[in-house]
Amino acid sequence: MSGPPYTAVDVHAHHLGPGLPELPEVPRLVVNGGAARIVDGRGGARPAPTALWDVPTRLGEMDRVGLSHQVISPVPEVMERAWTADPAYARAVNDQIAQACRESGGRLLGLGCLHRADPRVELERCLALGLRGVETGTRLAGHELDAERTAGLWAACADAGAAVLVHPVGRGHGVLCRTGVPLEIGLGMPTDAAAPAFALVAGGVLDRHSDIRVALTHGGGAFPWVEPRLRSAAGGDERWDAAVRRLFVDTLVQDPALLPVLAHRFGADRLLVGSDSPFMPDYLLDAVRSVDALPDGSRRAAQVDNALDFLGLRPR
Repeated sequence: MSGPPYTAVDVHAHHLGPGLPELPEVPRLVVNGGAARIVDGRGGARPAPTALWDVPTRLGEMDRVGLSHQVISPVPEVMERAWTADPAYARAVNDQIAQACRESGGRLLGLGCLHRADPRVELERCLALGLRGVETGTRLAGHELDAERTAGLWAACADAGAAVLVHPVGRGHGVLCRTGVPLEIGLGMPTDAAAPAFALVAGGVLDRHSDIRVALTHGGGAFPWVEPRLRSAAGGDERWDAAVRRLFVDTLVQDPALLPVLAHRFGADRLLVGSDSPFMPDYLLDAVRSVDALPDGSRRAAQVDNALDFLGLRPR
């Protein structure tokens, strides 16, 4: 493990740089002077924080809150479109992430994205670039994560020993019968984040791949709270319990009082610091400090050791 010592690792952060291929209906970053926008390829755009694409700015923010390392992955809508778009798009995104990691002096670690044309080939390319694994959505082109069409993805990641970060897509849009940004972000995303946990556990993905390392963002969404109901409804047993406790989850639940529930559900050795940087700047410091709510013996694990396990950076 090269670079500075690991003292605090944030596993949930995003990167997007300029210069991606201008393909139909795919997002890209447009920088004009000191301002930047994420153009969604469908006529929409939103402001982009400088830390999203500028490595020195990101490192400065990490220093401000005491982060030694951060794991950067594609912006969710970028990752989602990469699965359906021309392979050139996913390749360019992965090249950008690898370049940002090189520019960071070892403080940034990367997760890439895959294209549907040949995910195994692109995964091998990600690992050759020095990335630690990939980010995937809660669904892939409309297919649940335990669907037959996603089996090749899990087999490739298991064979390669790649870490997999699962992130909600589209703010959970379509999950709820009522729409609106606050409701979608506040309730749709947590619901969307819970569905893949069920697919991985009940759908047998974790049983079929005994060594695969999977982390759920946003604390696993609603899953930690509804897991007992799901277990009962699905007829879960000891195998169910063991599968649940193989999942890693980040601490991005926006209330430290909830972290003991995550530790109870998944185990203290499965908690990872997560911030969604740079999209939730006001929460970056809180994300780092949130693990203070855990018992003394669990804090170091959540700050560093669990992340190294998830990324495959510690001998097992």
